[in-house]
Amino acid sequence: MKSITNEKQYKIAEERIEELLSKVDNAVSNDDVNFIELNLLSDMVADYEEAHFAIDKPSLIDTIKLRMFEMNLNQKKLAELLEVSSSRVSEYLRGKREIPLKIAKKLHHKLDIDAEIILQA
Repeated sequence: MKSITNEKQYKIAEERIEELLSKVDNAVSNDDVNFIELNLLSDMVADYEEAHFAIDKPSLIDTIKLRMFEMNLNQKKLAELLEVSSSRVSEYLRGKREIPLKIAKKLHHKLDIDAEIILQA
């Protein structure tokens, strides 16, 4: 089998990986049959998952909210950090107002939000 093409094959490969994990440890050599099979199946499962269970990038608003949580910021503190009013931050977070370039740059630098996420918004 060169690749996994359906859900049934995927489930079988997952089960086989579980079996192989109990047989393969750090002491097993790279030319061991179980090690080779485990590597091949793992790559095929990863490829299948990437094609069928891809995770989309988070939205800019979701990323801002996550950063607010991580940095323990409320809307008022975020507004101070971005040098805008609290009501403006509220509009950004509700999607009622587009985030201007000036604020986008501040989000990138002060909240360390990836530029790619900012640009996709």
